[in-house]
Amino acid sequence: MNFKPIGKIIFTQEQIQQRISEISREIDQDYQGKELIAISVLKGSLYFLADLTRHLTIPLNIDFLSIKAFSDETTKTGVVRFTKDLDLSITGRHVLLVEDVIGTGLTLGYICQHLEAAKPASLKICTLLDNPAERLLTINIDYRCFVMPNVFVVGYGLDYLERFRNLNYIAEYHRD
Repeated sequence: MNFKPIGKIIFTQEQIQQRISEISREIDQDYQGKELIAISVLKGSLYFLADLTRHLTIPLNIDFLSIKAFSDETTKTGVVRFTKDLDLSITGRHVLLVEDVIGTGLTLGYICQHLEAAKPASLKICTLLDNPAERLLTINIDYRCFVMPNVFVVGYGLDYLERFRNLNYIAEYHRD
């Protein structure tokens, strides 16, 4: 496979770590005296979850979900299914859903509906990147690190064909 060079750096490692530090202080304050379950949607938010939770001082558990979009060749629409569900019970517990990017909001809406069915005490959303230009579904984002430009990006967990996740910055990538 021939990959093109990475484009302009959008967010540096320093910018990302500074913003995570700020967001983690907000989360610590909001959940003071409460125990939290941080849930990451694999694989993209793994790096973000790790750095975010290392900054938190409140008691917490960590769990993971994994989803996959399956396309229907007859209708050209995607169907989202869980490929890994939670190991921990979230019933009556405070949940923070940690996402890498929120675009259209459709997949996130599906995930939130699934989590809310388990009747958590609260459910808040924390995202590394918000792309409101793509939004189709209204989503209440409680913690947002960055609003991103409407470009395809890689790095810091975000990939192109499972590559570039390990970059410690976020950069533009031209797929064509």
